[in-house]
Amino acid sequence: MVIKDYYSISEVSEILGNSTETLRRWDNSGKLPAAREPISDYRIYKKEQLELFPRFNEYINGNNFQGNFTEPNNSYSVLELFAGAGGLALGLEKAGLKCVALNEIDKWACGTLRKNRPKWNVLEGDIQNFSFSEYTNKVDIVTGGFPCQAFSYAGKKLGLNDTRGTLFYEFARAVNEVKPKICLGENVKGLLSHEKGKTLEGMISVLDEIGYNVVTPVQVLKAINYNVPQKRERIILIGVRKDIDLKYKYPLPYETIYNLTDALKKGDLFDCNVPKSEGSKYPQHKKNVLDLVPPKGYWRDLPLDIQKEYMQKSFYLGGGKTGMARRIGWDEPCLTLTCSPAQKQTERCHPEETRPFTVREYARIQTFPDDWSFHGSVSQQYKQIGNAVPVNLAKEIGYSLIAFLNKYYEKSNKSEASTSIASAI
Repeated sequence: MVIKDYYSISEVSEILGNSTETLRRWDNSGKLPAAREPISDYRIYKKEQLELFPRFNEYINGNNFQGNFTEPNNSYSVLELFAGAGGLALGLEKAGLKCVALNEIDKWACGTLRKNRPKWNVLEGDIQNFSFSEYTNKVDIVTGGFPCQAFSYAGKKLGLNDTRGTLFYEFARAVNEVKPKICLGENVKGLLSHEKGKTLEGMISVLDEIGYNVVTPVQVLKAINYNVPQKRERIILIGVRKDIDLKYKYPLPYETIYNLTDALKKGDLFDCNVPKSEGSKYPQHKKNVLDLVPPKGYWRDLPLDIQKEYMQKSFYLGGGKTGMARRIGWDEPCLTLTCSPAQKQTERCHPEETRPFTVREYARIQTFPDDWSFHGSVSQQYKQIGNAVPVNLAKEIGYSLIAFLNKYYEKSNKSEASTSIASAI
């Protein structure tokens, strides 16, 4: 089998098991955009695009893909911004990276970080009040899950100063001060379409201005493809410093998809059943309704009169509203967790008991280890877990960053050795 850089639409159809009509629809919607062959104008697909599909990697690698694990050849450092409860930091640590400092404004999340990693340098407070210049040229990676905020456009090309007042500005400012080899921004999938794509376009423009090439197309990683029992999707924005002539490659997805049983019971993901813990409770009227919903069911599984009473005005609006009165099934990945387990629009009911997931169940679904404790009230703990990057997804991303840095330092060392030899002659 020949591994190529480009594949035709018929080849992709055969490899992925989707019809050419589906691929054309994905192209038109932007889900899997195709390039065009210059002479024939036929659709063609880059290998890098297709690597995000497990079936493509199975085709390329056969049974040889053993995972993304990459051992670091050196000690690599990370500065993390908007650290939250430490999902990203912990995953990167598990991959083999070292956090030199973490910034977070929420006092409860800072308590969580300090409680679990007393030696971590937690910079508590508003990011605007911190300078990161002490880390200039001393840190390999800067990461941050900054919130998505719109920008005001002053011209065709957005600059750093145009984003003042937004948290992306603070992320870019830190990157500009530290000058890491590579930076990583994490955000919700909606950033792709926010302000019709102009917000993301502006971010790419700013990173370009401060000396970073953004890896395009910007990828949305599905957590279920990275050993996470949850249908969570996140944009991972990667910027490579312009003086580094290396390509970053996103982590390859796995074929195995884990479900709620894998999350909460002893198995491949965890070596014991989920520990007992505190959790929210439904008011009795809501429990009476959800008692009628079967596993994997939602509001449409209720009797019509109860549907109307429970849904109220929403019953007459368009859209599926599939998160309302939703009970998760044991044999499916959980839907994306939110900051509260009992929000009416995004219900996440236990498959057997009529209750929301407990704190430790929430943490399991986000692949936090059972010994990672959370600081604050039950509602604060839910909020921290719901906002986190799944630990296993972060670990796989960590391996991809290590692979990039291994190549960078290997290339730098060879260049230095060549310079030394040339100087000695």
